[in-house]
Order: sequence, then structure tokens, then C-alpha cells
Amino acid sequence: MSKEVTSNNSVFEQIFLLIQEAKSRVYTKANAELVLLYFNVGAVVSEKVNAGSWGENTVQELANFIALKQPELSGFNRRGLYRMKQFYETYGIQSECFLLWLTINSKVSPSATLSEKIDNQYIEKVSALLTLLESNPKSFVSAVPTQIEKHTIFLNNVLLKLSWANHLEILSTCKKAEEQLFYIMNSLIEKWSMRELRRQIKTATFERTILAKKQNQIVSTALTQLPQNLFKDPYVFEFLNLPEIHSEKDFETSIIRNLQKFILEVGKGFTYMGNQYRLQVGNKDYYTDLLFYHRDLQCLVLFELKIEEFAPEFLGKLNFYLEALDRDVKRPNENPSIGILLCKGKDTEVVEYALARNTSPAVIAEYETKLIDKKTLASKLHQLAEILNKETEQ
Repeated sequence: MSKEVTSNNSVFEQIFLLIQEAKSRVYTKANAELVLLYFNVGAVVSEKVNAGSWGENTVQELANFIALKQPELSGFNRRGLYRMKQFYETYGIQSECFLLWLTINSKVSPSATLSEKIDNQYIEKVSALLTLLESNPKSFVSAVPTQIEKHTIFLNNVLLKLSWANHLEILSTCKKAEEQLFYIMNSLIEKWSMRELRRQIKTATFERTILAKKQNQIVSTALTQLPQNLFKDPYVFEFLNLPEIHSEKDFETSIIRNLQKFILEVGKGFTYMGNQYRLQVGNKDYYTDLLFYHRDLQCLVLFELKIEEFAPEFLGKLNFYLEALDRDVKRPNENPSIGILLCKGKDTEVVEYALARNTSPAVIAEYETKLIDKKTLASKLHQLAEILNKETEQ
């Protein structure tokens, strides 16, 4: 390679970056136009079908008409047109999904920034609003002009930012408005591809996040320092291909081999710092399991792995590690370290007792090596809701 070419490498890279950025903008714009087209077509089909003007035969005639006019155009067959109708009805101006978004973003104005419109504390707000929304969703409808204006914000800054493939995945698998909005907003915040989104839905991320929040309400004394959307419970590590009986070393090694998938499950923002991270206290060396740094929280996050049910003594060791990290590894500008104990099982009452006087920000969560039945999670949610209701009555 000549010196001239070598010296121009930085300029070449700059030009290539400009090309990539332009391609990304073109794709984003094209996707937004496509999703808007499907939304508008869905609005027309919905109006005609629901008014009784069109039946299935007319929708099929429309599909045939479009195919005749533009044979190379895909997606406008009978099934595709009904998908567009469903898309409009799911997120239209009178839809439950839009009303939920409107409630959460009640202070949004047309001049608000995108970060103000997509609230990172969304998960916590959704779980708190479920009962309220179900009791009287119509109470959140504002005057028609304002509502139309806010729906335009919702359409332009939420729906049109997501790929049609992601929309189809959500429409085909999620039935409740809060679940649909959960996956839409997290697809935007976490930049999930369709494949990543599919796994999040398949592993019941929505139910597990809400379940973790409700469990935290029971042991809230020790968790007040933690953001509500930091973790799930249980975590699902089906991609590790661990046998039912495995050692802690097997667990750790498999996570390291599948680090990218592990971070996708625990949540983006984690930077891997190492396993068996050495901490020297006094004249002894201690080794932690998995150490990460969380960019958004600006703190160290330690995962300790246990292949058995939670025992109170696990917490003492975790607190010791967190103290050592804060004294010897944490930088002055960083926040206190967080510890997450991943256990094969746990008794909620034992966890509550163990955390009652704990001052360190610590999480105790279960993990599963196989996909979880949603009915099991729904049963757990119901049980926790009953516990919380009894405590409220007292």
C-alpha cells in the first residue's frame, strides 16, 4: 500500500461514514413513509368495513385492483389489508393503546424533544396505571383538537420510528394495550431488531418486568435506591443450553460464551469488565463472578451466581464485595455499586427478612434455563397482588 493511500485512509473512512449515515437516513425515511401509508390505508379500510359499506369480498376486490394496477407491489393482498386495518384500530385516535400513551405523556407538547416523549421510566408508569386505565379509559380523552395534535405526536415520534416488521410481531402476539405499548417503547429505547423483539416477547419480558416491580414493593426497604426498570425476575437464559443440573462454573462459563445474548436479556447499557474479578482486602484475594459497568446508571454492577435457592448468608458475601468495589474500584464521580444475586430459586418471605435491614443496593432474582409458561407468571402476579392488597388493607 502506497504512502499516499495510507495518508488518505482517515479521509476515506470519513466519506464512507457519510455514505452509511445517508443510507440510514434514507432507510428511516422510507420506513416512516411505509408505516404511515399502511396506517392511512388501514384507516380507510376500517371505516368502510365497520360502517358496513365493505365486506370481505370488497376487500378482496381492492387487493385485486391494486395487484392489477401495480403487480410488483407486495403486502397489499387481502391478508395485508386486514393487517393494516388492525394496525389502525390498535393505534388509532380512539384506541386503548393511544389513550394509555396519552395518559403517561399527559404533559407532552408539540415542541417537546424526543427524549421527553419517550420516557425511560415508562415501565414503572405503565404498571402503576393498569388499574386506573382499565377502570375508566375514556376519562383521559381531551378536547378533540388537542387530542388530534397529540395523536400526531404519537404517530410521528413513536409508531413511525418502528419498523413494520416489529409492528407485525407485536400485533400478532400481544393482545393488551399496555403490553403492546411496552414492547413498542422498549423497541425504540433499546433499538431491538425484529429478532430481538421476538425473543423478548417469547420470554415474557413484559410479565417478568411487572412481576419484578411488584416483588420490589414487598421488599421496598432495600430497593429504594434502584431504578424500577433495571431488572427482571426471573431472568431467562434458555440460550445458555445448560442442563438441569449444572455447576456455578458451568453457569459462568456459558454466560461468558454467550455474553451478547446475556446482555440483551439483562438490558442494554452494560459494559463487561471481566469474570473472576480480583479484589484484594487485607492480605487475602477475593474473586467476584461477573462484573459490569452500567453506562446510564454510571456505576459498577456485580452479578453473583448461585445454582441453589437463595440463603440469607449469600447477602453478606455480596455486601462485602460491594463495599470492596466502592472503596477500591469505584471512581469518585461514579454512583455506588449495585449487586444482583442470581439464584436458582427463592422464597419471597426469606428475601424480605434478609433485605429488611440491608443498606446496600442489592437485587435477589431467580433465573430459568428454559422458557417460562406465561400462565405460571400470571399466577405469580396474582399471588403477589393478593399479598400487596392485604398489606394495604392492614
